[in-house]
Amino acid sequence: MALPSHGSNPHYLYESLNLSQPENFIDFSANLNPFGPPPALKEKWSEAYELITTYPDPNASTLTSKLATQCHVEESQLLVGNGGAELITLIGRFLAGRRVCIVQPAFSEYEAACRSAGCDVIDHTLKEGSWQLDSNHLIEKMDHLDAIFLCTPNNPTGVVYERAAVMTLLRESEKRNCFLILDEAFVDFLSDDATYAQAIPTFSKLIILRSLTKMYAIPGLRLGYMMAQADVISAIKVLQPHWSVNALALMAGELCIKQEDHVMKTRELIEQERRKLHQFFKENNYIHSISSVNFYLLKDPDLDDQTPLLRFLMTNGIVPRHTENFLRLDGRWLRFAIRTKDENRTLMEVLGKWRR
Repeated sequence: MALPSHGSNPHYLYESLNLSQPENFIDFSANLNPFGPPPALKEKWSEAYELITTYPDPNASTLTSKLATQCHVEESQLLVGNGGAELITLIGRFLAGRRVCIVQPAFSEYEAACRSAGCDVIDHTLKEGSWQLDSNHLIEKMDHLDAIFLCTPNNPTGVVYERAAVMTLLRESEKRNCFLILDEAFVDFLSDDATYAQAIPTFSKLIILRSLTKMYAIPGLRLGYMMAQADVISAIKVLQPHWSVNALALMAGELCIKQEDHVMKTRELIEQERRKLHQFFKENNYIHSISSVNFYLLKDPDLDDQTPLLRFLMTNGIVPRHTENFLRLDGRWLRFAIRTKDENRTLMEVLGKWRR
């Protein structure tokens, strides 16, 4: 069964499962802010029309400056890109031909980008269910590696790795001349001190990936950035096409990162709804990942393959993310975003119906 390789665009999933798409459905497959973009962006959107008549700043200078100030790094230590996918591709090209380890489960784009650049890719799989990071096992492999991809908060589990374990990896990667690439695409859904950006000046082998599309719900604009020491940023920047980030995305980014109230409101909703959902899962015999962010893995423990549950949910207007193409998960779980109170209530009603 060939299922779509990403979440969102639910019609592709309905087609691949040969199911009729109901008139009304809720898309839980995309891990975006349930409130949508900040209202200020809609208010300013008509003013953005004029931007399409001029070329964007190829250096994204204004946004770079504002992000660098916000993240407490130098402008030379930050590169804005056309979403996480472009930045991951650029890192793959930067690592071309080298030996790379991906901590699994993880976003499939890491492997695709590295393999397309001729990298030798190996996996390090965490124990299913707890998905805790054992830094000692990774350290043992470091002498034979050039880079490690580690997603924290992890996609698809939502698990946040213990800071001590990540810092141990970071120190060892520096000693052993091995890049540690930390994907922080969902760190905005945590408290402000959850990032490792403050380690950039100290660690020459650290690369951090960040996304602006998740918290601000602007995936159609494609916008993200990476942080590393200046020589690494310079080496990666020369691989980036000119004008890869369009003017509308730059404008949106500059506006969105000022919307602190939107961020705090979102974090509060996610925390409240996550508690309710976890309690419901416990009471109704569903197993879930111990997520700290705006999505989680879920499974019916009575099923080895979650396809029957997937089909049932979709028939009832609930669209989760399958895990067929998350290495080592192989369809044994489904991933759900945390959405609005009413939408999460609908999900619980349908999952309750499955149990009856």
